[in-house]
Amino acid sequence: MRREDSGQNPRRVSADDWEVLPPEGQAGEKPVEPLFRFIALIMDNLVRVPGTNFRIGLDPLLGLIPGVGDTSSAVVSALALVQAARQGMPKIVLARMAMNILLNELIGIVPVIGDAFSFWFKSNARNYELVKQHASGARTAKRSDWLFVIGVLILLAILVVTGLAVSFWLLQQLFRALGLL
Repeated sequence: MRREDSGQNPRRVSADDWEVLPPEGQAGEKPVEPLFRFIALIMDNLVRVPGTNFRIGLDPLLGLIPGVGDTSSAVVSALALVQAARQGMPKIVLARMAMNILLNELIGIVPVIGDAFSFWFKSNARNYELVKQHASGARTAKRSDWLFVIGVLILLAILVVTGLAVSFWLLQQLFRALGLL
Protein backbone atom coordinates (compact mmCIF):
# COMPACT_ATOMS: atom_id res chain seq x y z
CA MET A 1 0.00 0.00 0.00
CA ARG A 2 1.28 3.46 -0.87
CA ARG A 3 1.95 6.03 1.84
CA GLU A 4 -0.55 8.46 0.34
CA ASP A 5 -3.26 5.83 0.67
CA SER A 6 -2.37 4.91 4.25
CA GLY A 7 -2.98 8.40 5.59
CA GLN A 8 0.68 9.08 6.29
CA ASN A 9 2.57 12.04 4.88
CA PRO A 10 3.41 11.63 1.22
CA ARG A 11 6.96 10.59 0.50
CA ARG A 12 9.33 13.49 -0.03
CA VAL A 13 11.74 13.43 -2.93
CA SER A 14 15.31 13.27 -1.69
CA ALA A 15 18.61 13.90 -3.44
CA ASP A 16 18.96 10.13 -3.87
CA ASP A 17 15.84 9.94 -6.07
CA TRP A 18 17.26 11.56 -9.20
CA GLU A 19 17.50 9.38 -12.26
CA VAL A 20 20.27 10.44 -14.64
CA LEU A 21 21.82 13.67 -13.41
CA PRO A 22 21.51 15.13 -9.93
CA PRO A 23 19.47 18.30 -9.57
CA GLU A 24 21.54 21.44 -9.78
CA GLY A 25 22.02 23.88 -6.95
CA GLN A 26 20.97 21.74 -4.00
CA ALA A 27 22.23 22.56 -0.53
CA GLY A 28 24.92 20.24 0.75
CA GLU A 29 26.40 19.46 -2.64
CA LYS A 30 29.67 17.61 -2.65
CA PRO A 31 32.68 19.69 -3.68
CA VAL A 32 34.37 18.84 -6.98
CA GLU A 33 37.87 18.81 -5.48
CA PRO A 34 37.82 15.07 -4.56
CA LEU A 35 36.69 14.20 -8.09
CA PHE A 36 39.54 16.18 -9.66
CA ARG A 37 42.05 14.76 -7.16
CA PHE A 38 40.98 11.22 -8.11
CA ILE A 39 41.12 11.92 -11.86
CA ALA A 40 44.54 13.62 -11.53
CA LEU A 41 45.83 10.61 -9.59
CA ILE A 42 44.52 7.97 -12.01
CA MET A 43 45.14 9.82 -15.27
CA ASP A 44 48.42 11.65 -14.51
CA ASN A 45 50.14 10.47 -11.31
CA LEU A 46 49.30 6.80 -10.74
CA VAL A 47 52.81 5.26 -10.72
CA ARG A 48 56.23 6.69 -9.93
CA VAL A 49 58.91 5.90 -12.50
CA PRO A 50 61.56 3.92 -10.57
CA GLY A 51 64.67 5.90 -9.74
CA THR A 52 62.99 9.27 -10.40
CA ASN A 53 60.43 11.61 -8.88
CA PHE A 54 58.46 11.54 -12.15
CA ARG A 55 54.97 10.03 -12.05
CA ILE A 56 52.81 8.76 -14.91
CA GLY A 57 49.17 7.80 -15.17
CA LEU A 58 46.75 6.29 -17.63
CA ASP A 59 46.45 9.39 -19.84
CA PRO A 60 49.78 9.05 -21.69
CA LEU A 61 49.44 5.26 -21.76
CA LEU A 62 45.96 5.45 -23.30
CA GLY A 63 47.39 7.93 -25.80
CA LEU A 64 49.52 5.13 -27.21
CA ILE A 65 46.34 3.45 -28.53
CA PRO A 66 45.79 4.94 -32.00
CA GLY A 67 42.48 6.70 -32.53
CA VAL A 68 40.67 6.09 -29.26
CA GLY A 69 43.32 6.66 -26.60
CA ASP A 70 43.52 10.45 -26.58
CA THR A 71 39.80 10.78 -27.14
CA SER A 72 38.95 8.56 -24.18
CA SER A 73 41.25 10.60 -21.94
CA ALA A 74 39.63 13.82 -23.15
CA VAL A 75 36.15 12.42 -22.46
CA VAL A 76 37.08 11.60 -18.84
CA SER A 77 38.50 15.10 -18.38
CA ALA A 78 35.50 16.72 -20.06
CA LEU A 79 33.06 14.89 -17.78
CA ALA A 80 34.88 16.30 -14.77
CA LEU A 81 34.76 19.75 -16.38
CA VAL A 82 30.99 19.43 -16.76
CA GLN A 83 30.69 18.58 -13.07
CA ALA A 84 32.79 21.64 -12.16
CA ALA A 85 30.48 23.82 -14.26
CA ARG A 86 27.45 22.32 -12.53
CA GLN A 87 28.97 23.20 -9.17
CA GLY A 88 29.31 26.86 -10.16
CA MET A 89 33.03 27.10 -10.91
CA PRO A 90 33.78 30.58 -12.34
CA LYS A 91 33.85 30.78 -16.12
CA ILE A 92 37.44 32.00 -16.16
CA VAL A 93 38.57 28.87 -14.29
CA LEU A 94 36.46 26.66 -16.56
CA ALA A 95 38.04 28.31 -19.60
CA ARG A 96 41.55 27.61 -18.32
CA MET A 97 40.62 24.02 -17.54
CA ALA A 98 39.07 23.56 -20.98
CA MET A 99 42.22 24.94 -22.60
CA ASN A 100 44.34 22.40 -20.68
CA ILE A 101 42.13 19.57 -21.92
CA LEU A 102 42.02 20.90 -25.48
CA LEU A 103 45.77 21.42 -25.65
CA ASN A 104 46.44 17.91 -24.32
CA GLU A 105 43.99 16.48 -26.86
CA LEU A 106 45.22 18.42 -29.90
CA ILE A 107 48.92 17.82 -29.34
CA GLY A 108 48.25 14.27 -28.13
CA ILE A 109 46.88 13.37 -31.56
CA VAL A 110 50.34 13.75 -33.12
CA PRO A 111 52.09 10.36 -32.99
CA VAL A 112 55.16 10.11 -30.70
CA ILE A 113 55.37 13.89 -30.07
CA GLY A 114 51.85 13.93 -28.63
CA ASP A 115 52.57 10.96 -26.39
CA ALA A 116 55.72 12.62 -25.04
CA PHE A 117 53.74 15.81 -24.49
CA SER A 118 51.08 13.92 -22.50
CA PHE A 119 53.76 12.47 -20.21
CA TRP A 120 54.96 16.00 -19.44
CA PHE A 121 51.84 18.22 -19.62
CA LYS A 122 49.48 16.38 -17.23
CA SER A 123 46.30 18.35 -17.95
CA ASN A 124 44.28 16.67 -15.19
CA ALA A 125 46.87 17.51 -12.54
CA ARG A 126 46.87 21.12 -13.80
CA ASN A 127 43.08 21.21 -13.57
CA TYR A 128 43.21 19.81 -10.05
CA GLU A 129 45.56 22.65 -9.07
CA LEU A 130 43.12 25.17 -10.54
CA VAL A 131 40.26 23.61 -8.55
CA LYS A 132 42.33 23.72 -5.34
CA GLN A 133 43.23 27.37 -5.92
CA HIS A 134 39.58 28.25 -6.46
CA ALA A 135 38.32 26.16 -3.52
CA SER A 136 40.77 27.71 -1.10
CA GLY A 137 39.59 31.15 -2.09
CA ALA A 138 43.21 32.10 -2.59
CA ARG A 139 42.68 33.05 -6.18
CA THR A 140 40.11 35.22 -7.87
CA ALA A 141 39.97 36.19 -11.51
CA LYS A 142 42.86 38.55 -12.12
CA ARG A 143 43.89 40.70 -15.02
CA SER A 144 46.21 37.93 -16.22
CA ASP A 145 43.24 35.52 -16.32
CA TRP A 146 41.28 37.86 -18.53
CA LEU A 147 44.30 38.48 -20.73
CA PHE A 148 44.64 34.71 -21.08
CA VAL A 149 41.02 34.29 -22.15
CA ILE A 150 41.27 37.22 -24.57
CA GLY A 151 44.48 35.73 -25.97
CA VAL A 152 42.76 32.36 -26.46
CA LEU A 153 39.86 34.03 -28.24
CA ILE A 154 42.22 35.99 -30.50
CA LEU A 155 44.17 32.82 -31.26
CA LEU A 156 40.94 31.00 -32.05
CA ALA A 157 39.84 33.82 -34.38
CA ILE A 158 43.22 33.71 -36.15
CA LEU A 159 42.93 29.94 -36.58
CA VAL A 160 39.42 30.22 -38.00
CA VAL A 161 40.37 33.01 -40.43
CA THR A 162 43.53 31.13 -41.50
CA GLY A 163 41.55 27.95 -42.03
CA LEU A 164 39.02 29.77 -44.18
CA ALA A 165 41.75 31.48 -46.19
CA VAL A 166 43.54 28.18 -46.85
CA SER A 167 40.23 26.52 -47.83
CA PHE A 168 39.38 29.30 -50.31
CA TRP A 169 42.91 29.18 -51.74
CA LEU A 170 42.70 25.40 -52.20
CA LEU A 171 39.29 25.73 -53.90
CA GLN A 172 40.70 28.42 -56.20
CA GLN A 173 43.64 26.19 -57.14
CA LEU A 174 41.29 23.27 -57.76
CA PHE A 175 39.03 25.35 -60.04
CA ARG A 176 42.08 26.62 -61.96
CA ALA A 177 43.38 23.07 -62.40
CA LEU A 178 39.98 22.01 -63.74
CA GLY A 179 39.85 25.03 -66.05
CA LEU A 180 36.77 26.50 -64.42
CA LEU A 181 38.43 29.87 -63.72
